Amino acid sequence: MSILYYLNYSFIQRAYLAGSFVAALCAMLGLFLVLRRLSLIGDGLSHVSFGAIALGLFFGVYPFYVAVPSVLIASYFILKLTEKAKMYGDAAIGIVSALSIAGGVILASLSRGFNVDLFSYLFGNILVISDQEVYLSIGLSLSVLLVILLLYGDLFSATFDEEYARVSGIKTARLHLVLTSLTAVTVVLAIKVVGIMLVSALLILPAVSALQMARSFRTAMLIAVASSVISVLVGITLSFSLNLPAGATIVMINGVIFLAALIFKRLR
Repeated sequence: MSILYYLNYSFIQRAYLAGSFVAALCAMLGLFLVLRRLSLIGDGLSHVSFGAIALGLFFGVYPFYVAVPSVLIASYFILKLTEKAKMYGDAAIGIVSALSIAGGVILASLSRGFNVDLFSYLFGNILVISDQEVYLSIGLSLSVLLVILLLYGDLFSATFDEEYARVSGIKTARLHLVLTSLTAVTVVLAIKVVGIMLVSALLILPAVSALQMARSFRTAMLIAVASSVISVLVGITLSFSLNLPAGATIVMINGVIFLAALIFKRLR
């Protein structure tokens, strides 16, 4: 059966639509993160979102309304720890993510264990995404994509030669804060697609796959976006037809694309 057949189902339509926007966003942002050696920040912020979502569920508040500001604050705190405490970025990420997970587990235990809602956020379940979450995903995705396009030149310069960008008058510290904040929003959006445990894969795999095949940055970005969107569409289709977990299936499709990219590079 083709994808057109599955479009007859409204919940599949919602999953395709929201998943495609979030996938494109993750691919574009992930390329900058991988090249700047910041790919671990996605994993760290996803752990922060676990604590934030557990907090939202504990107080009966829609989790995304708690997760977005909480993860933004955490991303700023990670930057300040790196600057003020004179520690490496991965150590700061580890501290914040560990405390967030611990807080989330405590809140989950106080609310009598891991309920179904929290479990779905851990591993993702885009097939049950609501209309409200679709609108939120599309709106935030377009906002982040617009910021990336507006700052594309500065991000490009700072990614490949930060010292030259600083000398050229680009405020690299502020740019770093913007990139981290965009990552925070993107991580929260990607949680519904692949879950907290797998969100870093959606940021990293399309980017590294594209870098194996592309000869220029723009080509890499196009390949990353295409492979990410394809993996989401195929992953959702397979998960529904074969009764598999959607998030894990999407990540495995990304893994297959990465292996194909490695083979392509070796043959070339």
